[in-house]
Amino acid sequence: MGASNRLAMKDLIPLFEHAGCQSATAYIQSGNIIFTAPAALGRTLPATIQQQIADRFGYRVPVILRTGPQLAAVIEANPYIKKGLPEKQLYVSFLAATPAPEAAQGLDPARSSPDAFHVSGQEIYLHLPNGSADSKLTNAWFDSKLATISTARNWATVRRL
Repeated sequence: MGASNRLAMKDLIPLFEHAGCQSATAYIQSGNIIFTAPAALGRTLPATIQQQIADRFGYRVPVILRTGPQLAAVIEANPYIKKGLPEKQLYVSFLAATPAPEAAQGLDPARSSPDAFHVSGQEIYLHLPNGSADSKLTNAWFDSKLATISTARNWATVRRL
């Protein structure tokens, strides 16, 4: 969310509770909500929360959901951890949908040297040695090239979630 679309986590938690989630809690002011819910709810929850935000606050924001086991798999599969790269240089971009293979293969690996990325299913693993501020590997670029929406988190946040 940009500066004009700020949403306090204290305002977001009741939306999850109203949708049927239990034990909803926020993790830092970055849109991370941790909760428990029946598995069936997970299929409709992103659209439900997105609509509630639009109805209550008047703007549309993407809602991307990962389960605990999915996050564990993301952590286990990080190719940059396996290479021993510094964790403070690592990020994961979570995609709302799995991109078409030809779209993922068409991404320019030299777009933002020395930055690197690896697309795997609904995640993009990022190695940003100089941080994310000046990288050209942005959510907007990936979204436009992969025809989906994404949200990125640094590796420390991914591990804590």
